[in-house]
Amino acid sequence: MQQTRTFTDKFFLVLKGLAMGAANKVPGVSGGVVAFVAGFYEEFIYSLQKVNLKAFKLLVSGRFRSLFQYINGKFLGLLILGMLISYFSVSKILDYLIVYYELYVWAAFFGMIIGSIYYISKDFDEWSKRSILFVLAGITLGVAISFLEPAKENDNLWFVFFCGMISVSGMTLPGLSGSFILILLGNYVLLLVESVNALYDTVADILSLHFDFLNNQERLRMLQVLVVFSVGSLAGLVSLSHLLGYVLKRYKKDTFAVIIGFITGSLGVVWPWKEAIFKVDNFGNILTDSQGNRIIDNYDRYFPDFANEQTWIAIFFILFGIFIVFALAWYEKKAKKP
Repeated sequence: MQQTRTFTDKFFLVLKGLAMGAANKVPGVSGGVVAFVAGFYEEFIYSLQKVNLKAFKLLVSGRFRSLFQYINGKFLGLLILGMLISYFSVSKILDYLIVYYELYVWAAFFGMIIGSIYYISKDFDEWSKRSILFVLAGITLGVAISFLEPAKENDNLWFVFFCGMISVSGMTLPGLSGSFILILLGNYVLLLVESVNALYDTVADILSLHFDFLNNQERLRMLQVLVVFSVGSLAGLVSLSHLLGYVLKRYKKDTFAVIIGFITGSLGVVWPWKEAIFKVDNFGNILTDSQGNRIIDNYDRYFPDFANEQTWIAIFFILFGIFIVFALAWYEKKAKKP
């Protein structure tokens, strides 16, 4: 699955990683959709599948060059670089836009997902009854997940490990948002806010040569939770990629049909016209993250008012989102031509 890439290819792969990281940031949007539409989904899955016992033996024996080639290190490295850049740039811009232009951001993502559905579906030469059944199964599952009520927070370490395995699915399963899954599991605040804040505070203390946190049981517990969550995420990424690699080899058309249905069903999550329900403490105060942003617990959806000017602006952004996907698909197709 490894490919020879020009400098331009590498540059655009970093940009794709950037887009993938930005998509993973938004509850309801899946980075896997970016991988699917941008045409590197199968290579991404098969590269992750190489993280196995053979890779571990190469690591232990010190054969780092062989390990790098075996796991398609250039490809994964460029993608990860893009995701890291996204975390410190595009993700911050998205945080701002969602606060002040929430309707239009959701509208753009909604349009991009619609465009993605069309782009993926057109590659089917013919639709059999079997394919249609798999699409309907995917739609049903996607819709069911989008309307689930969030569970209560649970810091049991086994459950935290499970959350890590499930949340990483947003990178490997198009249409399934890892951050939205954490909201449904009730641990979004615990795992993506409180534990991350604990890590930030700990790093700041260490750099300041302050080690009082070693006596802070709550801080140590949060760090423990973060470690278990990270291990669970790694385990989920590797195990899920092996499962997907297996089904892609044997049931590629059926898998793609389920993915198309799942992405379609996930449209309910990114429906632009909705009001956020914010997380509150025991005293009814709205909880915020380390940057002062209010923490979302779920959404209350409603139908648009077509007499409202904002509705038509949102529709424009839906069309703009569709255009973005078509433009990227056109460029990708053009770039592959000799």
